[in-house]
Amino acid sequence: MRERRLISQRATVTAVSLALLGGLAACSGPKDNAANSGEGGGKPAKGGKLTVLNSEAQSDFDPARLYTSGGGNVPSLVFRTLTTRNRAAGAAGTKVVPDLATDLGTPSKNATVWTYTLKEGLKFEDGSAITSTDIKYGVERSFAAELSGGAPYLRDWLIGGDTYQGPYESGKGKKTLDSIETPDERTIVFKLKKPVGDFPYLATQTQFAPVPKDKDTGTKYEEHPVSSGPYKVVKNTNDGERLQLERNPHWSEKADDQRKAYADTVDVRSGLDPAVINQRLSTSSGDDASAVTTDTNLGPAELAQIGQDKALKSRVGVGHFGYTNYLAFNPKVKPFDKPEVRQAISYAIGRSSVINAVGGSSLAEPATTFLPNQKAFGHTPYNHFPAGKNGNPAKAKEVLAKAGYKSGLTVTLTHSTDEGEMGPKVASAVQQSLAKAGITVKLKGLEGNAYNEKRWAAADAPGFFLSRWGADWPAGYPFLAPIFDGRQIVKDGANFNNAQLNDPAINKEFDEIHELTDLNAAAERWGALDQKIGEQALTVPLYHPVYQRLVGKDIKNVVISDWTGVLDISQVAVK
Repeated sequence: MRERRLISQRATVTAVSLALLGGLAACSGPKDNAANSGEGGGKPAKGGKLTVLNSEAQSDFDPARLYTSGGGNVPSLVFRTLTTRNRAAGAAGTKVVPDLATDLGTPSKNATVWTYTLKEGLKFEDGSAITSTDIKYGVERSFAAELSGGAPYLRDWLIGGDTYQGPYESGKGKKTLDSIETPDERTIVFKLKKPVGDFPYLATQTQFAPVPKDKDTGTKYEEHPVSSGPYKVVKNTNDGERLQLERNPHWSEKADDQRKAYADTVDVRSGLDPAVINQRLSTSSGDDASAVTTDTNLGPAELAQIGQDKALKSRVGVGHFGYTNYLAFNPKVKPFDKPEVRQAISYAIGRSSVINAVGGSSLAEPATTFLPNQKAFGHTPYNHFPAGKNGNPAKAKEVLAKAGYKSGLTVTLTHSTDEGEMGPKVASAVQQSLAKAGITVKLKGLEGNAYNEKRWAAADAPGFFLSRWGADWPAGYPFLAPIFDGRQIVKDGANFNNAQLNDPAINKEFDEIHELTDLNAAAERWGALDQKIGEQALTVPLYHPVYQRLVGKDIKNVVISDWTGVLDISQVAVK
């Protein structure tokens, strides 16, 4: 989940419940492992009803409009894509695997052409065959203005994607996109403007779900999208506030080795208060005994209570997602144009106080690298400005003196007034930490929407502010490029390259790594690039969030991957 998702509130943010976190001291909680397989014991079996209790509605339930990448949540129960993530716990779940396709795709020598072959016997919920034409049409309709909201990469990468306006009559120009070819019913070819080694990851996005043209109802398609997955939509109430699913009789378990689909029905209920969700899961009475949540964390007080209850503790799953919370600098604003000032702040920051401000060590892990601490991203450990747990004020003062600030420095930190990871508690923790190094921090709070608009503005972004970034898939490109590739600086829209770094050598490195189809080799180089950029102190990584989720007492087979950090409901059983 990257910031681009938050602009239009396109999808449920996995960290949504961090707003619940208070400034409590670090609390003890469950260890880092999956929840148990249900209090009843035994192997998971088919049957029963799975209930999903969420705070955010599953709105815009159309594969063109969703912003999801092979995740373990509701969309993947209905929409299959060319590829998906490996449905396994932990690091094993960061691997991309075939879904509708027979493999991860065949690239041309320079990775500008990707060819996929569909598995045999694939069917929609009505029994009709899924063909390459259906996938081509599904991608094409995602370009229609009235169906905007999905991932932007196809528009940037496909030849002609920057001018194509979709297949509807309301669009201008061609109704089909020539850079997607379908030589036969099982073959689909994508022609790209530039080499893209990450294309198998992109093909996990729901825009690659097949859509039969004769069943497309435009903006109303979300009410009853045609399923290619193990479940079909029976009823969609109030734009995803309640989503009721039942088995798709034409889904083939033999042709889908990723989704277990144990439950007979799935009932998704949204718009609930997070505290109510956790209380219902804790009590586990009636249908709530076979309920889960995919978007609501446990808070510090709840974790402290659960830590005293072995039965509840065994029902908590712990997840990690590729996400970094950090301090951002705009070097075009003084005094942050001086590297020594940025370095001094990096030395001065006490990460322990920041982590306590977001709920403690059970909910956050200290970060000294911009890339998340996962192998899939190419994480390479480094700490260019060692500060220890509580900061290194002596070293910070020494560096400040070299910059001409022997008597200290006064700066302004901009933050959101909304409670949560970019809110007042974290800002105050930073303020107190830097004060020890003689850096006086004035706090400037802005209402949530105004704050986001301000920090994303290239022209007048603050010089120093709280920010965060999450990945669309577990690889270095979607994590580093929007933040540090100079060609992704946006002058008149949402700009994520806050430092406005535009280094030709670094830009070239982005291109060279992104051409690699050997994902392991690419990961190694992403880590090295992260380490190189980190020397410039353009950000101060603070922490990586940890997600702790409670499940009902009858839930079995809890699987949480490092791709999403949340429970994969395609694996859950209730019997």
